[in-house]
Amino acid sequence: MKGTTMLNTARLLPDATLLLLDRVAVAAIFFLSGRTKVQGLFTIKASTYELFRSEYALPLIPPELAAQMAAAAEHVFPLLLVLGLCTRGAALALLGMTAVIEIFVYPDAWPTHLSWAALLLPLVAKGGGNWSLDRVTGNWRARGAHPTHPTRP
Repeated sequence: MKGTTMLNTARLLPDATLLLLDRVAVAAIFFLSGRTKVQGLFTIKASTYELFRSEYALPLIPPELAAQMAAAAEHVFPLLLVLGLCTRGAALALLGMTAVIEIFVYPDAWPTHLSWAALLLPLVAKGGGNWSLDRVTGNWRARGAHPTHPTRP
């Protein structure tokens, strides 16, 4: 009986569905944050630079560079996640960004950052899933996430 319940649950919520939901959910979080840092298509706001000089002040990275890197990352990596292209790398980059935010910017916001990590870790571990461009294009990282499927030479 217990095995049947697990089988039905896997049929109702296959990995492809869960990974797609993870990709879209975490992409929305970062993309919307990125949009607050820019105006128009991609002009970084003066207030963004000021935020990185004061509140977000990171060690070792000049605030202007940090602002540009964050704004770019929050636009490019979510787009890759939604498409399911280079999923593991994009998720790993956003996981690193989450760690930097947790350690250097908002250490008391760990429950929020933990929820982001919980969405990102399955993507790092499993890739984008069957409903991703990684899978369609035969990206070797995506193939490695599905060892039951034959790989192409």
